[in-house]
Amino acid sequence: MAGDGNHVTPARPGPLAGRGMMQPDGVETAPPPRYVGAPAKVGKTGQSEAQAEAGVSAHNLIRRVRAYDPGADIATIEAAFEAARRAHAGQLRDNGDPYITHPLAVATILAQMKLDTASIVTGLLHDTIEDTGLTLAELESRFGPTVAGLVDGVTKLTRLELQSDRTKQAENFRKLVLAMSRDIRVLMVKLADRLHNMRTLHYVERLDRRQRIARETMDIYAPLAERIGMDRVKTELQNLSFAELEPEANATIRARLNYLRGQGADIIDEMRAEIARVCNEAGAQVIDVTGREKTPYSIWEKMQRHNVAFEQLSDIMAFRVLVPSRESCYVALGALHGAYPVIAGRFKDYISTPKPNGYQSLHTGVTLRSPRNQKIEVQIRTPEMHDVAENGVASHWLYKQPEAQPKSKEAGAMPVPQLRKLRWVQDLLEILENSAAPDEFLENTKLELYQDQVFCFTPKGQLIQLPRGATPVDFAYAVHSQVGDTCVGAKVNGRLMPLRHELQNGDQVEIMTARGGSPSPAWERFVVTGKARARIRRYIAQAQRETHLDAGRVALTRAFRQDGVDGSEKVLETVLGAFKAASLADLYVAVGAGHVGAKDVVHAAYPELKRSARAPRMVPSFPSRMRPKLPGAGNGLALTGLGAGVAVHFAGCCHPLPGDKIVGIVATGKGVTVHTRECATLASFADTPERFMDIDWDYDAVRERSAEPHVGRISVIGANEPGMLATLTNAVSKHDGSVVNLKITNRQADFMEILIDVEVRDLRHLSTVIAGLRGAAGVTQVERAKA
Repeated sequence: MAGDGNHVTPARPGPLAGRGMMQPDGVETAPPPRYVGAPAKVGKTGQSEAQAEAGVSAHNLIRRVRAYDPGADIATIEAAFEAARRAHAGQLRDNGDPYITHPLAVATILAQMKLDTASIVTGLLHDTIEDTGLTLAELESRFGPTVAGLVDGVTKLTRLELQSDRTKQAENFRKLVLAMSRDIRVLMVKLADRLHNMRTLHYVERLDRRQRIARETMDIYAPLAERIGMDRVKTELQNLSFAELEPEANATIRARLNYLRGQGADIIDEMRAEIARVCNEAGAQVIDVTGREKTPYSIWEKMQRHNVAFEQLSDIMAFRVLVPSRESCYVALGALHGAYPVIAGRFKDYISTPKPNGYQSLHTGVTLRSPRNQKIEVQIRTPEMHDVAENGVASHWLYKQPEAQPKSKEAGAMPVPQLRKLRWVQDLLEILENSAAPDEFLENTKLELYQDQVFCFTPKGQLIQLPRGATPVDFAYAVHSQVGDTCVGAKVNGRLMPLRHELQNGDQVEIMTARGGSPSPAWERFVVTGKARARIRRYIAQAQRETHLDAGRVALTRAFRQDGVDGSEKVLETVLGAFKAASLADLYVAVGAGHVGAKDVVHAAYPELKRSARAPRMVPSFPSRMRPKLPGAGNGLALTGLGAGVAVHFAGCCHPLPGDKIVGIVATGKGVTVHTRECATLASFADTPERFMDIDWDYDAVRERSAEPHVGRISVIGANEPGMLATLTNAVSKHDGSVVNLKITNRQADFMEILIDVEVRDLRHLSTVIAGLRGAAGVTQVERAKA
């Protein structure tokens, strides 16, 4: 399928009808064509359709290609068009147009980007494998392995794209990253396909489908277009998506822009002439000055981000100044700053520090005194910089550079090592490697694609680009994954700062590492880069698996020894199928994680031993609201001596709190149970010392999460009189405690004994609550419960 425009009708005019003019930011679009994104499954083959197909030709496409590449292989393009026309013969758009109009439009968009012959041919053939009888082998024999590979890459993406399920979408995007890491042209063809389908999205009847496609475009394809520097494509995709997702806001902003355009039409030329005069007088040799408006989506996004009204925006109008050289850019900047008041905080130098996609320009904001004290944004760049800003990768296309051509007989094969030098491609590939599941990869990649940049430096002066809100941990992982894994502290501008500190532009960051250091599960809560999050999650998963593996091996060894039977690996291998374990390691992990009982494994190996044994007395559990979260599940317990992700339970017999001396007991199938060292229950484990673990509180983490509650148990003896329970709960709340459970264990005529479970911060807080209870009216005795 063509990917996005299925099940459409020509009757719906749509919100984007009546375009066909120069849009803001120089995005030139044609009026909506009658063809849309996908063919009807069963087409009609009458004489009128055949005549319509015959009327479609590649003449204009070939004329465009010859204009920028006189040496293009026109014969191959014509052969590809004829192959596509014949393959799609009889297939129609839902509005009755021949289907060939869609691949022809995609190829034309690629020609507007001035891409190579292989890309143009791929645009013409990109739907043939999916929708026609042509096979990949036939394409390879007729057009070569490069074109066949490109068509195959786009086809695999489109098949999954038709599914609305999030996991399918994530798997689709995963394949896109792999495909474009081998050949970036896959992405460029896909962007052209998506752009044409978005231009005709208004023909889709179902609102939910239109909005799903628009949201996917806004979340994935527009950021990818920005990453490869294709600003025109990004801008049009955003505005088309915005018109579908926020039609009322879009209409309102367009109406305001139309009004301002009418009001200010007479002063645009005056402003352009004034800017050119000031710059030329300073010797900048201005080539051209163009005025533009911000696009509706960029206006809306800025209003949302800064929570301001339309009237408060100072850069609705912007001007681009083209000068012949890099030096002239700074001459023009100095002239404008000398002639007009500068708007504070608006200057950005992307020439000395380009964006990750290669964008270079000087941005500044000034107030023109005449006419009307107008606040404007000015972008200053060379024609070469402007070409890169508009067309991105296509403007300095690797395939056009003779020195980049591979030493193979097949022209146009992708120089993979050069593509992989792009830092953002490296980051996406590393996220792909570290993410455990497709949907996790999609989440982490969105983090990598979005957000503005901050620029920080290593002590040696290396520039590191990070998203806005990045922390020293993100910085460490940006330098190198091993640096991030072993990070233990950071200095920002020479001062020791917390790892959660938000970095600012120009910060110098020194990362302190330690041999044997490892990522903390708590880092995941504040990192903002997908690369850091994927690496941290991978480490936690590996550490959790290793901990479960060791615990499972110990549990199984003990279980087989208790029954006096052989528990060798040879025996265990015979029961792997019964527990759906692929290997012994998987079985150990399942037992250590508590998914499989050690006794169940023994009974599976020796069925004759199976008997109805009395269930062992387990440690009392908390009510659900009292139960602490497990490490690795989102909070990370403040304990040391445990592997990351190990299952942990607090004993209900002694209710340990920060401040208590504690010890861990390995419980079969349950992970580790934490007891106080004075707990009487520990005597029952005296004959199995291998089950004891030396653990302690991580008091730095405890202080960091001082508001995190723990549960302590208090025993109270008080008068059996009306209002006593209210008195007790009020006394607890006055000292910042919270009653989560209360039980009357003994009630007599004049007194009663009560157990109260209270949420407190630590042992000192519990002592404060106990002191408060002792001073309450009617209370005769209060102490910490021992059991």
